[in-house]
Amino acid sequence: MEKIAVWTGHLARLALWAAGIGLVLMTVLIAAQVVWRYVLNDSIVWTEPASVMIMGWFIFLGAAVGIREGYHLSFDVLLYLLPLRAKLVLFSISDIAVTAFGAGMIWYGWQLAARTAGNMLPSLGISGAFDFAPIVAGGVLIVLFSIERVFRRAAGLPTARFGDDPGPA
Repeated sequence: MEKIAVWTGHLARLALWAAGIGLVLMTVLIAAQVVWRYVLNDSIVWTEPASVMIMGWFIFLGAAVGIREGYHLSFDVLLYLLPLRAKLVLFSISDIAVTAFGAGMIWYGWQLAARTAGNMLPSLGISGAFDFAPIVAGGVLIVLFSIERVFRRAAGLPTARFGDDPGPA
């Protein structure tokens, strides 16, 4: 399990770097569009749809990493009253529900991509399926990272949760 955790940790770091690069790239494209439109009195037609597509990537990649790191929100009032064993069961149920959500992202994202594959995005010259690729990729990572959380907990390994005290730095 620890080898898998190391591998998924590398995958999460790669996804987070890709999301960060996407955020910077989107910012550069929007800034270029503003300069071209308002300073040079011209417009770059592909920057807006490219920026929206890049935004989809960094949102869904970042969300998947947030799932792995335990940063998704939860409603924890009941957990304050329960013993540790019951909390661990509820944590796993929560991770299984997140896994199902990720599977839904894969399923419906794939259907949307398949239905728009024949459409061409005019300003980018690529298939409309690329608009939905981040949903499918994010869903795959969410499923992978959520299942990892369930197995980590079952193996007795520490599994981060939103609001947990990481301990001394």
